[in-house]
Amino acid sequence: MAQERLQKYLSECSVASRRKSEELIKAGKVKVNGRVAQIGDKIDTKKDTVTVNGKKVVAVKQKYYIMLNKPRGYVTTMSDELGRKCVAELVQDVGAVVYPVGRLDRDSEGLLLLTNDGEFANAVMHPRKHVPKTYRVTVRSNINDAQIEKLENGIDIDGDGRETLPASVRVIEKSAARSVLEITIFEGRNRQIRKMCESVSLEVIRLKRNAVGSIKLGMLQPGKWRELTDDEVHKLQSQ
Repeated sequence: MAQERLQKYLSECSVASRRKSEELIKAGKVKVNGRVAQIGDKIDTKKDTVTVNGKKVVAVKQKYYIMLNKPRGYVTTMSDELGRKCVAELVQDVGAVVYPVGRLDRDSEGLLLLTNDGEFANAVMHPRKHVPKTYRVTVRSNINDAQIEKLENGIDIDGDGRETLPASVRVIEKSAARSVLEITIFEGRNRQIRKMCESVSLEVIRLKRNAVGSIKLGMLQPGKWRELTDDEVHKLQSQ
């Protein structure tokens, strides 16, 4: 009998990440053979019927791993109740429903990974992995050594006493009117780069993610996507 934890099964079927799957189970939205599921439940993947919000969960047959150059103005969701443009519109021709791995806020652009492999997404996003993410950041004003030092050493961006992990900051251009920086972070907190800059009195006017781990955006045009190579997928999983 192929016994498997329910939240792992939901993740593998691209319903949601393991953490989000646990939230769905706690909210009573998941049923196994018509019975409301509980955290810790295991299922027989060959015999049991699992539903989420009344819709049957079907195992993923082919797994897709893609990278998208997200333009500004798109939200990193598959649908939006406010009618805003979603990244889902840009990947309709993939051949399967894929979900974002992490996110970029509406005003940010650049490299966004999407997949229908929940285990892959979990591996890349897990806090213990510390997968580096590199951004090209344009700020409105000059930047000084004290500001760079604070950005690199860690800042309490949410007022909860938890400082950001040490980051790497390289100045690409600098003038009285603006500075262009390359910032690499090793975690994925909400709007982290913008909050870090705001904490040292720097206003971000453009934010572009150029790399996730060893995967680089390269010459991929805004709004376009491509599949990751097997080697790229392996490198992300093993980082």
